[in-house]
Amino acid sequence: MLNSSLCIKCKGKLLCGLSHCPILEKYNSLRRTTSLISGKEFSGSSPPSVFVSWKNYPNVSIAPLAPPVIDEKNSFLDSPEQWFGLPLEKIVSMREQLIQSNTKVFVEEAANPSYSLVNLQEIAMAAKPVELEIELKKKPVPRLSFHESIAPIGPVGELEKFSLVSNPDIPQKIDYLVSDTAVKSNTAVLELYSAGFPVSTLYKLLSAGTLGVKKNRKFVPTRWSIVAVEDNIGKDLIVKVKEFSKISEFQLFHSNYLDNDFWVLLLPNAWSFENLECWLPGGIWTAKAKRFHISQDHEFYNGRKTYASNITGAYYSARLGVLEYLQKIHKQAAAVVFREIGEGYSIPVGSWQILENVRHSFDSKPLVFYELPMVFEFLKRKLKVPIKFYLKESKLLDSAMHQKNLFQFS
Repeated sequence: MLNSSLCIKCKGKLLCGLSHCPILEKYNSLRRTTSLISGKEFSGSSPPSVFVSWKNYPNVSIAPLAPPVIDEKNSFLDSPEQWFGLPLEKIVSMREQLIQSNTKVFVEEAANPSYSLVNLQEIAMAAKPVELEIELKKKPVPRLSFHESIAPIGPVGELEKFSLVSNPDIPQKIDYLVSDTAVKSNTAVLELYSAGFPVSTLYKLLSAGTLGVKKNRKFVPTRWSIVAVEDNIGKDLIVKVKEFSKISEFQLFHSNYLDNDFWVLLLPNAWSFENLECWLPGGIWTAKAKRFHISQDHEFYNGRKTYASNITGAYYSARLGVLEYLQKIHKQAAAVVFREIGEGYSIPVGSWQILENVRHSFDSKPLVFYELPMVFEFLKRKLKVPIKFYLKESKLLDSAMHQKNLFQFS
């Protein structure tokens, strides 16, 4: 019997020891993509996008993602920064068009790639959809793949060969940093982020093994590259935010999308961050649970040295959204993100929605409070789970209350 607490922590990473996640497999069996292509060959245009699997690392699968349709609008299919507000069904219907044409590689081949792997890397570098001709070893399996950190992916096939029909349109800044074989990958990511490239572009470049000192370049599983990019950008922003003056009051922001309810609290303290994540009964990982489950990860002013293993990648997505806002307003604050996930979030569509939810929360003016107990009184009426259970798990709020010598709220 599956344990919901383990499922929440695992989120499909197979910590249970099984070869396949039975929860995600259930959803795979519910949807089928049919009549996408008639045989083993098709022409299409990659969004542009390349996916790298994490299974069997360091021997992984890498694949261009492309629908069997040539259309300049295909870039929208892998641009999560533009998806906020779309219904769950629309996201799934878009993503189920993307055929995953897998080929096996050893991760270190990125340092000295073959001609075909160079073509794959150029797809990830492109600014516009790239026309492809793809031949698979057999007709792809019509199924959907779901991941907690990655947007859904459609039919899977084994790649026989492919070719670029159009020349990739590669931005000059990307071309320069990919060609610079001496610049470190983190430096390249920060330069591109500062230049305005979206986070989704940066993790594709890192995943495709295009960045870093030439001899050290590797293909990076997509789910790992997302965390690496968001963590590194976040750490850079933290250094900058610590130089700003603190906000002068408690500020509360809100966003709700895909039955993910976010309350983002900024406190007039030195930088620190906490993510409190509550899975309500009936959700993806708590379908048979009788009560809610709260997970927590945090960092104080000096940061954390270990991976946020309770919240996992969502921690870094939420933290980045907060830091981008503080950088924008040139202020420093402590931050607590409350996330309640309801049964309406029936399938995982990727960690992008966490970053976009937090970003969206800052689009409206905050509710302002001058005492922390007033914040708790307000949240008591808004959160589905009583605030006392969050306070029991929280490390940052406990510290803040002791600093202010406030009473214990219950």
